[in-house]
Amino acid sequence: QVHLTESGGGSVQSGGSLSLSCSASKSDHFSFCMGWFRQIPGNKREGVASIDDYGATDYAESVKGRFIISQDNATNTMYLQMNRLEPEDTAMYYCAAHLYDKGGYVDCKADYDYSDWGQGIQVTVSS
Repeated sequence: QVHLTESGGGSVQSGGSLSLSCSASKSDHFSFCMGWFRQIPGNKREGVASIDDYGATDYAESVKGRFIISQDNATNTMYLQMNRLEPEDTAMYYCAAHLYDKGGYVDCKADYDYSDWGQGIQVTVSS
């Protein structure tokens, strides 16, 4: 079980940038796959980006070249830098994580089926 807390977000005009952070209370005895999802009310949740503990990343096509996912293993914090934001990026953004045994393997992709979720944080982009 991982406790996740998002911060950052807010409102910005189209073309602007925002940064999200996710603080994770997790054990270093496990490997992890972590990522960001987003959801607009009434729509399906969309995987945005993922990162594993080797630093391998994956992005949804809609955000490639604009968003950057990163992690600081020393502080167990994951980040999402969002650049060139568009009104279509407006959504509730969720941090997610899945821990697994070291030596194991998961296909850590942007749409991974995570086991633990944060409460979500709103991102609003105005035109």
